[in-house]
Amino acid sequence: EVQLVESGGGLVQPGGSLMLSCQASGFYISQALVKWFRQVPGKAPEWVAEMDSRGADTWRDSADSVKGRFITYKDSAKNTLYLQMKNLKIEDSAVYYCAYGEYRGQGTQVTVSA
Repeated sequence: EVQLVESGGGLVQPGGSLMLSCQASGFYISQALVKWFRQVPGKAPEWVAEMDSRGADTWRDSADSVKGRFITYKDSAKNTLYLQMKNLKIEDSAVYYCAYGEYRGQGTQVTVSA
């Protein structure tokens, strides 16, 4: 059974940092495409970043709005994907969740506020 569990969200001041975790089970992140999304109430989910480990090489990509500030990491031994977020802005506030195909986690709230 595929499960994704996010953690690491919280309240942070503008310019601060957070590290989100996505604990996966039921598949191996070292062989998968896993994506991060964020969503604010009343808006459609926004793709944030992804890590593709399906091939011989691992590829990362991120949205222009977070490029240079957010990056994905993985710990294959823990089957966990991370989203390192730096220089956070108020507009980064959202529920962040990871997704694998049709599966997604419950999300973790990130609030950036002074």
